[in-house]
Amino acid sequence: MTEVAGIRGGLKAHQDSVRLPDGELVRGLRDILGVKLVAYIGSVKETRAVRQWADGERKPSAEVMTRLRHAYHVAALLAERDSRSVVQAWFQGMNPQLDDVPPARMLREGQLEDAAQSVLTAARAFTAAG
Repeated sequence: MTEVAGIRGGLKAHQDSVRLPDGELVRGLRDILGVKLVAYIGSVKETRAVRQWADGERKPSAEVMTRLRHAYHVAALLAERDSRSVVQAWFQGMNPQLDDVPPARMLREGQLEDAAQSVLTAARAFTAAG
């Protein structure tokens, strides 16, 4: 039964990452990760840009929005089991499953599809380990 609940939880995180409008997704990601980490993943230096994305005053590029959607999927998945501070630490810390690269850095700098898949796999392993 626990495995089914975990799958459903992962499914909700995925569905939200695909279905949420851009601004709502950015607000949700900002609520989980904080504005500085979202700005980092989104490759912007000013946190003001994140607020503008969240408020619909400005649109990130399609590539940045895709990176943010992948980040939201992972963050929402982790947030179902852990606190914001744990999720934030997980995104920023060295990860042995990612060759000690922090997940946020991998999502920001990596080849998008490969990085997203690797980070999601690492997040699933983290949640499975309890």
